[in-house]
Order: sequence, then C-alpha cells, then structure tokens
Amino acid sequence: MTIEPFRLAVPDSELADLRTRLDLVRWPDEIPDAGWEYGVPVAYLQDLVAYWRDTYDWRAAEARLNEWPQFTTTIDGAQVHFAHLRSSAPDAIPLILTHGWPGSIVEFTEVAGPLLESFHLIIPSIPGFGLSGPTRDRGWEYQRIARAWAVLMNELGYDRYGVQGGDWGAAISRELGRIHPERVIGVHLNLIPGAGATSEPTAAELEPLDQAERDRTWASWRRFQAWSKEEQGYADLQSTRPQTLAYALTDSPVGQLAWIAEKFVAWSDPATEIDRDHLLTNVMLYWLTRTAGSAGRIYYERAHASYGDLISTTPTALLDLAHENFIPLRHKVAQTDNIVRWTSHPHGGHFAAMEQMAVFVGDVRAFFLSLT
Repeated sequence: MTIEPFRLAVPDSELADLRTRLDLVRWPDEIPDAGWEYGVPVAYLQDLVAYWRDTYDWRAAEARLNEWPQFTTTIDGAQVHFAHLRSSAPDAIPLILTHGWPGSIVEFTEVAGPLLESFHLIIPSIPGFGLSGPTRDRGWEYQRIARAWAVLMNELGYDRYGVQGGDWGAAISRELGRIHPERVIGVHLNLIPGAGATSEPTAAELEPLDQAERDRTWASWRRFQAWSKEEQGYADLQSTRPQTLAYALTDSPVGQLAWIAEKFVAWSDPATEIDRDHLLTNVMLYWLTRTAGSAGRIYYERAHASYGDLISTTPTALLDLAHENFIPLRHKVAQTDNIVRWTSHPHGGHFAAMEQMAVFVGDVRAFFLSLT
C-alpha cells in the first residue's frame, strides 16, 4: 500500500465553469405559498445561489481544508482520501471519524481542533464520495468500507483505536467495531441503524416495557411513518436508479445544491441554522469531483446486498439528539449492541458534529476516556 500526500488545488477553469452555470440557471415554477411541502422553495434557493455566486469564497475554504495533512491511497481497488491529524498529547487515542450522505469531511472541521486535545484523528472520505470518488466497481456497501477502514488503520500503524460516525458513518463504524472487537476499543455513534420502530408496536412487544419506553416506542413508530411518507423518496431513487439521477446532479450545480440543501434543512434541529459556508463547501466537494452518482450508489449497493444477524459486542455509546430522523429504542438496541453509554440531549438533529459541536466533543471525549 502506497500513501501519497494530497493537497486540494482546484483549477481556476473549474471555478469559472461553475460561475457560468450559476449565471445561466433556469428556474422552475412553483405553487404559491407551498413552503417546503413540495421541496426546496424557489426564493430560498435563489438566495442561496446568489450567495454562492457572489459571496462564497472557495479559495478560503480550500485553504482551510489544506491546513489538515491529507493523503490518498488505494484499498481494494478504490481510491481513499483521508486527513490524518496527530495530537500532541502523549496518551492520545487514535479515532477514525466517518461522515455520511449528503455529508463529507467538512462535517468535522469545527470539532477536529477540540478533539485533537485527546485524539489522533483519521478523517476519511467514503469511497465514491468527494475526494475518494468515484468508485470503479460494484459492491461498495458499508461492510466493504468497514473492511477498508481496518486496512487503512493497520497501514497507519494503529493496533487499537476508536471509531465514530453518524448516518452511513454510523453503519460503517458499527460494522468495524463488530468485525474487529480485538482492535476497536469503542464505537461512538450519533445514530444506530435499525434502532427505531419500523412496524406498529404489538401488545407482546410493549408488555415488558416500562411506561417511558412504551411512549418512546409509539413516538418512534409515528416518526418512522412520517419519514416513510414524506422523506423516503431520495433513498428509494438512489437505491434503484442512481445513475439516472447522476446526470442531473452532475450537470447542474443548482440541482446538486437543492438535492443536498433540502436534507440539511429537513434533517437538522429546526432551531439550528446551518452555516452557509459549511453547507456550500460540502456541496462543492460533490460538485467539483462529479461524485453525485457514485456517492448515491452506496444506497443501491446496500439495497442489493445480503446481511445476516449483525450482533456487536464492542462497547458502544449513543449520542441521542432529539431531532434525529429516527428515535432509537433502548430495548431494541439491547438485542444487537453492547451499549455502555447513552446520552440523550434535547437539541440537535442528524448532523451532530455541525449542530451540537460542544456536546459532540464532550460526549466523544467522555466515552473514550472512560474506556482507557
């Protein structure tokens, strides 16, 4: 395995092309007073596009990302891009942070500094996403990615380490802990895949639960129903025809922006205002690398793979933010995971490291320090 230094240096021609496309955007019609019911409102996106075109500074974002030592390597035939930040603390714990969709390594730009006080940080881009994309063959679902992360950590010389993730990063991190409990000291998640209610609770399921867990089970079921009715469409499309979608998102920066911005708005705590520059830098990593399609393929690969019973014995912590898409259930999680820490917080949503930075850093640090 060869590890090469990497530095972002986007050609001026790419930025000029983007500016031209933003100048020539064609806007769709919309139903008056529809708000967000049909998707991203025209006025919202026009304002965001104007900011992108006239105010947002990619070169400043690029310079900030280049403050991180970054590298590329090839694992199992795929390019893997990662940042590797070494702590000055003599007893620092190696920690691999994994993003999800529609995120990127940008999710961790604000928490990396505080975490370096206790951790060596390895922050990879998922194969197919952004600077790790595109993938060139089939089968890059979360289990294969977890195996690739194990290879990466071994090549970096880390025999024992922690893992953290949300969204796809949660599935990857949990799987890495499951298959390598001898190496992974702990798994910190801000989402546990499959931990919510996906069918209407039965009397037999509810009977052994206390009242609080019964109420939470009903709330989880109602949120899942709302999700299935109003939010599931993007995943169904990317699970079935990601290539067809890729043409629109790869050709139109405004289309790519709308596809991603809608999720940052819908999946965040309503009281949270996502920083525009962070959002646009995240979008730029998809746009500049033309990886909308290859990133979306992870949904297809998951939907077309077979999985057995997945039981993890590795010590696991959950940061349970109140506005996450799915409400996790303790009695359900106890059947599959070794939960040793469960922190519920009344604020925050899907993008924990961006929405609740101090809470995120504090919980990650407290969990892993408790294991040493």
